[in-house]
Amino acid sequence: MAAPIVELLLTGNEVMAGDTVDSNSSMIAHRLAELGFSIRRKVTVGDEPALLIEELQDQSRRADVLIVNGGLGPTVDDLTAQVLAQAAGIGLEVSQNAIQHLETWCAARGAALNAANLKQADLPVGAEIIPNPVGSAVGFQLELNECIVICTPGVPSELRAMMDHILNTLRQRFPGAQATDVLRLQCFGMGESAFQQLISDHTSNWPDTVELGFRAGAPQLEVKLTIRDLAHAAARDQCRDQLHEIFGDHIIGEGDTRLAEAVLQLLREKKQTITTAESCTGGLIASLITEVPGSSEAFEAGYVTYSNRIKALELGVSTDTLEVHGAVSEPVVLQMAEGALRASGADYAIAVSGVAGPDGGTEEKPVGTVWIAWGQTGAIQSRCLRYNTNRKLFQTMVAAVGLDLIRRQLLGIAQTPRYFIERKTNLPASN
Repeated sequence: MAAPIVELLLTGNEVMAGDTVDSNSSMIAHRLAELGFSIRRKVTVGDEPALLIEELQDQSRRADVLIVNGGLGPTVDDLTAQVLAQAAGIGLEVSQNAIQHLETWCAARGAALNAANLKQADLPVGAEIIPNPVGSAVGFQLELNECIVICTPGVPSELRAMMDHILNTLRQRFPGAQATDVLRLQCFGMGESAFQQLISDHTSNWPDTVELGFRAGAPQLEVKLTIRDLAHAAARDQCRDQLHEIFGDHIIGEGDTRLAEAVLQLLREKKQTITTAESCTGGLIASLITEVPGSSEAFEAGYVTYSNRIKALELGVSTDTLEVHGAVSEPVVLQMAEGALRASGADYAIAVSGVAGPDGGTEEKPVGTVWIAWGQTGAIQSRCLRYNTNRKLFQTMVAAVGLDLIRRQLLGIAQTPRYFIERKTNLPASN
């Protein structure tokens, strides 16, 4: 059975105006891919009833599944239930199941159930509720022009919590649709063109049954291996093994693995700890580490030493060294790492000091220059790199490099990462 035609309708003036960045359609697309479904068309409409009704009628005539995202809240511009009822030529009714959900939701938060909240219980007659484990507004679904219209909240965390239920509904409705299976490899340190070129150079027998795809991001790149039939799982696994042989040192994990997560897992296995000493990243490395549940097992302290005075006061960086070499220098970043190890008692340290820009660069140390130190007491390495990008991306990439260098050290990887070559400066580095 062919996969159903799926369309997506995003609603809201805030999405049209760019005040809210649409991440929900990406989430929906990724989850639908688990069933072998893809989105044929995506339309975004503001909070205009006539336009919304027109789109609902038009898309439902064309699609087998229409997912509507947004417009389920308690305010006057949340119109999805109202316009769907009008498009279907039916009225609204108070859903007792939605009322019960609202009462439970409010009671858990010690809040009173008010008239604005009760608006979320007015649903199209005959609509089937989709539970919302997180938010106040239930989702719902209704048949329109022989299309199943699934209405979901615009809040990403609420949509995410409802997607399992939605996928189960679609799986039951379209049992013969061909499912896909996607193996995702999380990589760091190479761009997608470099990955593709290496694959082309080193694989001559890539099977037609395994689709190769990429999703570029900062700081990680996702490589996707997709099969349309589980009978091809062995071929897919063989492709995965080939990729590990070609550039395994740049693969940090599978699924949703992030760099900080991979580092923490290795530290836990070794029963060791890490600390950070940050200047140009302003605590971003520590933040990435502490985002991971259970990070306290391997992380007790990080130091944000933005000024020279604090570098000297908190980490014991020599004022003479700062004066002679400047904050963005190899001697300073080495002393930052040593000071953090000494103060925290951790086993490993990452230290960074750089010129994030857009100002502050010199001919000797242009914007984007960063010194990174990493390692253990008595065995700290350092390297100077340059990321001539905007300030935010500079911080993102520097933080990721620091984590990746510790990951490589923990795994005993001897290969030189590509970014040492691609981002090298003319300043000397010690090894």
